[in-house]
Amino acid sequence: MKPIIKVSNISKKFRITPGEAPSVRYDTLRESLVKLIRSPFARFRHNGADDTVWALKDVNFEVVPGEVMGIIGPNGAGKSTLLKVLSRIIEPTTGRAELYGRVASLLEVGTGFHPDLSGRENVYLNGAILGMKRREIESRFDEIVAFAEVERFIDTAVKHYSSGMYLRLAFAVAAHLDPEILIVDEVLAVGDASFQKKCLGKMDSVTQSGRTVLLVTHSLGMVQQLCRRAILFHEGRIYKMGPVDEVLSCYDQLCNPPSIAPEA
Repeated sequence: MKPIIKVSNISKKFRITPGEAPSVRYDTLRESLVKLIRSPFARFRHNGADDTVWALKDVNFEVVPGEVMGIIGPNGAGKSTLLKVLSRIIEPTTGRAELYGRVASLLEVGTGFHPDLSGRENVYLNGAILGMKRREIESRFDEIVAFAEVERFIDTAVKHYSSGMYLRLAFAVAAHLDPEILIVDEVLAVGDASFQKKCLGKMDSVTQSGRTVLLVTHSLGMVQQLCRRAILFHEGRIYKMGPVDEVLSCYDQLCNPPSIAPEA
């Protein structure tokens, strides 16, 4: 079967400065001028140290249509960077990612929402970004709002929403507008227990309909419930890839290495 996602030799390098964590950001004019003034002196503060970090290094994998691929690993392993590359938010330093189909990404609360637009307007905006026709969005609109449980506030600007309301509407839009590929980062932790259960049910029905899901989460139970295969990332590289039970076992060993008894 032809893959719907093909990742070939993806690497991503970030430049960092002393005392700062690697990040993707856009500086203001004032910040850029301050950095320009400081730059001649940076080499003395660095003492020749390398100021780059590889968030991803030589990542290769494929996902077939209809598969739910779990992506796990400790914090800083490169999981979220990978999803941002696949969502075209950032460009890889080297390598290539090929995705065949419409992609809906839910990487953080409110991603893709305009804060000054109402919930209703954001539903139509996100649908248009996904390439949906207006009549297609209209046919699913009531179902989206009902799932998100924001009927009362649908015509209120989303900047006034709580993080939970933001999340419910963002997930509802992503899951109901029929993308071929759904990319979900660790955002469901924001919702309460009942909504998380509701989302799990929806994601299960999404996969039953043949759509593809990439799921990043620290909830190993969720990975075991939804995925047949998983990828374990460690220090920007694929540490283990294969059947979900094998990958979870490897992750457990990575997090809890066996202790060596002292010699007598």
